[in-house]
Amino acid sequence: MKDLTITRPFSEEDYNELLQQAVAVIETSRLRIAKQLNNIAMSSYWEIGKLLDERKVDSRHGDSIVKRLSIDLKTKYPDMGLSPRNLWNMKRFYLRYCQYDTKVQQAVAVLPWSHNLLLMSYDLSPEYIVFYANEVYAKGWSRDMLNHALKSEYHLSMQAVEKSNNFDSTLPAQQADYANEVFRSSYNLGFIDAVEPLKELELERRLVQKITTFIMELGSGFSFIGNQHTLTYNDKEYRVDLLFFHRRLRSMVAIELKIGEFKPEYVGKMNFYLSLLDKLEKASDENPSIGIILCAEKDHLEVELALQDVNKPIGVAEYQYLLPKNKLQELVANEMKKYIYKEGTLQ
Repeated sequence: MKDLTITRPFSEEDYNELLQQAVAVIETSRLRIAKQLNNIAMSSYWEIGKLLDERKVDSRHGDSIVKRLSIDLKTKYPDMGLSPRNLWNMKRFYLRYCQYDTKVQQAVAVLPWSHNLLLMSYDLSPEYIVFYANEVYAKGWSRDMLNHALKSEYHLSMQAVEKSNNFDSTLPAQQADYANEVFRSSYNLGFIDAVEPLKELELERRLVQKITTFIMELGSGFSFIGNQHTLTYNDKEYRVDLLFFHRRLRSMVAIELKIGEFKPEYVGKMNFYLSLLDKLEKASDENPSIGIILCAEKDHLEVELALQDVNKPIGVAEYQYLLPKNKLQELVANEMKKYIYKEGTLQ
């Protein structure tokens, strides 16, 4: 990872890196404050819902009581969203989750109210409620992103995914175990607001544009080094799409973006990039660089065979725009047809 101790005048690259890090600090602080305020609001909503339940205020006889309560509370607290409808939702919120253990209650307590209302509209098991709550909390999903995930039954697709990497055979046991925890086989890129498959450079541009959100999707511990990171060797230049550093793994992480399905030849290219990173940039106290090939689709058995005799740690992961997988495949297929039509003999 770059050392920011500069003994020469700041270059534009130095400044951009400093700016990105300062923005990340501010955004993290703002997010922490917002989460604390949200926790207080959810606690109030829970207790009000509990009061309505304990006082036996129900929809058959309690409309006038709730309307009056709303008027009086809004006079004192006009900004708390204390409409009659919301008061009934608070009771529904309490009744929905009071039957579950503290793990579920704590998971939903940190969600924004609009997310909780959406989550309550789906008949989910406690396990899946916690799953979605954790995804929203850890990755900063908007309500629309959560809605897309719920509609596409994202929790079911995550269950079916197998890890596709060679970490166990290329990394020391302890580091391999942690790498398997850090890296997943599927990532959601719904935050880039794509409605159709993107060309690789456009996908990269949007990820860099929203790099803070992308890092949240990757998980904790990642620091962004840069995109189109140049490696010069033997008078030739090679460029890594996205380069990160993971603090706990003590490894550089190279990510290559692919618009279509996985191809075995991608592994050879990534293996070469990792060799260059380890030769040219890895510090003596750092661990071997890790590569992630991020593509629209992969076949687990094909990936397993392609990685079989490779000595660099490489993983292959799918990305999705929070669309159902069959819809994503259809969009990719249509994009490829357009490309064939434009570039082929039919032009």
